[in-house]
Amino acid sequence: MAFNIGLSGLRAATSDLNVTGNNIANAGTAGFKQSRAEFADVYAASVLGTGSNPQGSGVLLGDVSQLFNQGNINYTQNALDLAINGNGFFVTSNNGEISYTRAGYFGTDRDGYVVNNFGYRLQGYAVDAAGNLQNGIVDDIQIQTAAQSPRATENLEQTFNLNSTNTVPTVTPFDPTNPQTYNSSTSTNIYDTQGNAHVMTQYFVKTAANTWTMNVLIDGRNPNDPTLTTPYTANLGFTTAGQLDLASLSSPDLTVDPATGLITMTNWTPAAPDNSVPPVWSSNGASAAAAGVTIDIRDATQFSSAFAVTAVSQDGYTTGELAGLEIDDTGVIFARYTNGQSLIQGQVVLANFANVQGLTPVGKTAWVQSFQSGEPVVGTPRSGTLGALQAGALEDSNVELSDQLVNLIVAQRNYQANAQTIKAQDTVLQTLVNI
Repeated sequence: MAFNIGLSGLRAATSDLNVTGNNIANAGTAGFKQSRAEFADVYAASVLGTGSNPQGSGVLLGDVSQLFNQGNINYTQNALDLAINGNGFFVTSNNGEISYTRAGYFGTDRDGYVVNNFGYRLQGYAVDAAGNLQNGIVDDIQIQTAAQSPRATENLEQTFNLNSTNTVPTVTPFDPTNPQTYNSSTSTNIYDTQGNAHVMTQYFVKTAANTWTMNVLIDGRNPNDPTLTTPYTANLGFTTAGQLDLASLSSPDLTVDPATGLITMTNWTPAAPDNSVPPVWSSNGASAAAAGVTIDIRDATQFSSAFAVTAVSQDGYTTGELAGLEIDDTGVIFARYTNGQSLIQGQVVLANFANVQGLTPVGKTAWVQSFQSGEPVVGTPRSGTLGALQAGALEDSNVELSDQLVNLIVAQRNYQANAQTIKAQDTVLQTLVNI
C-alpha cells in the first residue's frame, strides 16, 4: 500500500507543479486568472474490514479551480484597449461561436469591426442609421470609418446682453464698415447643405429707450441677394425690467412667430465670390436647410452692463474625417471627427455568470459557457453588479509571483518527500526478501 500512497503523492505533486508552472508562465498575460490545485485525501475502509480508524490510501486531485479576483489596471497608448474594473467578461464571437474573456486587446479590422488579437469580434449594442443605440440587440460592433456628411444649420441659439446705457448713434444710415453707425455686433458661423461655412454677423443699433434694430448680414452680403450689401432687419423691444419683449419682435425680412418669439430666415441663398477684382458674388450651388435657419434670442437682455454674448450654439457642421475613438466607463463608443462632431458607434456589453468557477477555459485567455456556469447575464458596464470599463488600459494577470514561487518550492519538496516514501518502502521489501 505504501507504494500506492507514494505514487498518488507523486501524481498530486506533479499536478501541483503543473498548475503552479502554468500560473508563473502566464504572469504577464493580460486578463489571465490564476488557478490552484485542490487536493483531497483517500481512505480505505480498514485493513481488517472493520473498525472506525481506517488507514489512509493517499491523495487525489479534487479540482483545479480558477481565482477570478481583480487584476491590476495597466494603462496603455491604445484607445481601444479595454479593462474591466469589477465583475463581468467581454463577449466575443468567432463566426458565431461565443466566448468570454477578460483580456481587452482590441482594435479594428479592415471592415471596421472591433476585434481582439485573435480576430474575434467584440459584441455589444449597435446603432441604426440615425445613430441611435439599439438596446437589447447584441451584435458585432462596427466602427463607421467613412467621412461624416455635412449638416446645414437649422437652429441657432444665442444669449446676449445689450448695454442699456448706450445712446442712439448720431451717424446714419447704418454702415457695417463704420462702427459709429451701430452700438455692438457679434458673428457666428453657419453652414449650408454642402458644409460650406458662412459668417452671419448681427449688428445692434439702439433706436430709442428699450428699442433696438438688429441688422443681419451673411458673409457681408444680403442673405437673399448676395449682389447687395443691404442687411435684413428685425426690431427688438425690451421691458422695463430688461427682458426681451416677445410681442415687440417684428421684421420686414425675417419670419417672426409671435407665440414663441422665434425668428426664422427662410430665404437665405448661400453665396461665394469669384476671382475677379472686385469679386462678383453669386450662389455657390448649395442651399440652406429646407426649413430655414431659426434664430432663438429669447434669452437676450438689456441691462446696464457691457455688451456680451454669454452663450451661442448652432446645429450645423461641415464634413469631417474620423479623427479618433473614445469609450466611456459605460461602454459607449464615440467617434470623434475633424469637424468637432462626435457620433455614437455602439456600446460594449459585458456578461456575468451565477457560477464563474463553472466556466470552461478554452485557451487564448477565453472561457465558454457550461452547464455548471449557468446562463450568461448580459448588460452594459456599471449596470447591476457589472463592473466599469476603463479605456486605454488592460487588466494584468492576477498571478502573484512571490506566492507562486513559494508554492513551487513546496510542490518540489512534496515530490521529493513522496519519492522518499517509495524509496523507504522499497528498502523494507528488500529487507524482507533478504531474510
